[in-house]
Amino acid sequence: QVQLVESGGGLVQPGGSLRLSCAASRSIFNINDMGWYRQAPGKQRELVAAIDAGGRADYADSVKGRFTISRDNAKNAMYLQMNSLKPEDTAVYYCNTLPPSIQWGQGTQVTVSS
Repeated sequence: QVQLVESGGGLVQPGGSLRLSCAASRSIFNINDMGWYRQAPGKQRELVAAIDAGGRADYADSVKGRFTISRDNAKNAMYLQMNSLKPEDTAVYYCNTLPPSIQWGQGTQVTVSS
């Protein structure tokens, strides 16, 4: 059973940046389309960024131009660089395959507030 561990969240002021990391217990990133998801309080989990096995990325309109997804197959890791953060980006962020096929990890909390 593959395990996913997200890290890098925290409290940041509007306009700030964070870099999230996703580590997998075994190599999956090079053979799967992957995604970063988030769930805000009272809302459904949503996909915010995706990267396919060929490295092509796509983003939700709400984060386009501000977030960048990347992957390091050699390190079994995936990243989400988040710039120009807004209060509405506040959520728990998760990584998973696209579509999700692995048990969800704990996620990492991102709070954007002044």
